[in-house]
Parts: sequence; C-alpha cells; structure tokens
Amino acid sequence: MTVLVVTGTGTEIGKTVTTAALAAVAVRAGRSVAVLKPAQTGVAPGEPGDVDEVVRLAGDAVTPVELARFPEPLAPGTAAARAGLDPVRPAHVAEAAQKLAASHDLVLVEGAGGLLVHFDERGSTLADAARLLGAPVVVVAQAGLGTLNAVQLTAEALRARGLEQAGVVIGSWPAEPGLAERCNVGDLPGVAGAGLLGAVPAGAGGLEAADFRAGAGSWVGPELGGGWDAAEFARRTRPPEYR
Repeated sequence: MTVLVVTGTGTEIGKTVTTAALAAVAVRAGRSVAVLKPAQTGVAPGEPGDVDEVVRLAGDAVTPVELARFPEPLAPGTAAARAGLDPVRPAHVAEAAQKLAASHDLVLVEGAGGLLVHFDERGSTLADAARLLGAPVVVVAQAGLGTLNAVQLTAEALRARGLEQAGVVIGSWPAEPGLAERCNVGDLPGVAGAGLLGAVPAGAGGLEAADFRAGAGSWVGPELGGGWDAAEFARRTRPPEYR
C-alpha cells in the first residue's frame, strides 16, 4: 500500500505514537516515508506538532507535512472558523497525499481525533479524504472500557462509506492490564470486523528515540511491516475462559 490513513476512536489514545511506530518500521525496512497531518489544532505557531513528534521518534528520514494549523484545541472545522482561517478540505488532503506518494514508498495520513471529526462547515471528514484516496484505514483504539462501542461505531462508519478497514491497533497497552483490557483482546476483532494489527506499549512515546525505533517492529504485525504476533498476544493476555 502506498497511502495508509490512520484514525482514532477519539483523542489522546496513542494515534501519533502509533503513526510514529509505523513510520519507524517502514524506515528500518528501507522504505521512504512521508507523514501528512491535514490539520493540527491546539498548537501555537512555532511549537512542535504531531508530525514533529513522529520525526523525533521515527527519525529525520521521515518527510513531515502539515497542511494547516489552528491555535485552539478544537475540531479542525470549528478551530478554523474561530481563527478566521480557511479550513482544510478533503480534496486538499487527497492532493497532498497523492503528491507525496509519487516520491515516497509509504504515506501515512494522520487524522485529528476520530474518523468523523469535521474538517469544515460542510461536515467533511477524514473519511471523505480516505474515499478520494481509495486508501485503507488503520483504527487506533483504547485498550479498556468503552473501546468496544467506539471501535464498532468506527467500523460501521467505514463500511457505510465503502472504505477498507486495515485493522485495529491498540494505541496504549498497559504494563499491567486489567480484566477489561484482557477481555477486549478477544472481543475487538469481532466488533471491528477486522483483525488486531498491533499493540503499542503505554509510555512508548516517552522512550529514547533509538529505543523506540528498535522496539517498534515488535508492536505491529506483519501486515504493517512488523513482527508482532496477534495469536500469541491473545494467548498471553486473554483470561482463561477465552482460551
């Protein structure tokens, strides 16, 4: 795949760190990688944004592109309107991603928040950009309570729009998972209608860059270029009644 869209089931769930892991794995495999952030919100001019964090973790071989930046931590459409700035449109995202794909082996398009967060006053979303690109979508999800509902809603929204879901990555897997997290490992593929593609350890974004790059391949599965084994992860983590 040339373009891969990365969305979340909400905010602060590990989407940027997951994107960095995907980029690090691809770079380590010798692929050229670009990361496209259509709309960065809640970050002042000159401050590092999500694409900067990806480069910090995955390495400066990654090409970072940010289409627009809005200062308030709001949905991109609302933030653009309040700032009196032009919003990002799905066509802008698709055009930028296609240009990057012409010179890179992999383009990762990282959304803001969830799949249906509005880009503009028309209600355009990341899903519209994914449709224009014909790109598969990786869903980054929480590990604990509430994630099954959010993942199923996202999966249904993808199917309703004829979009391909590549699978689910758990964005922040705790060092000591509780019963809910462990049960969710067995339930997530069913509600998503797609497989688990990885589990990024909680706190991975705080690792030294070299350690992050060395570990990234063990956090995502072969579909994403890594060596993470979904069946083995399920065997180790799920409660006995699921085995």
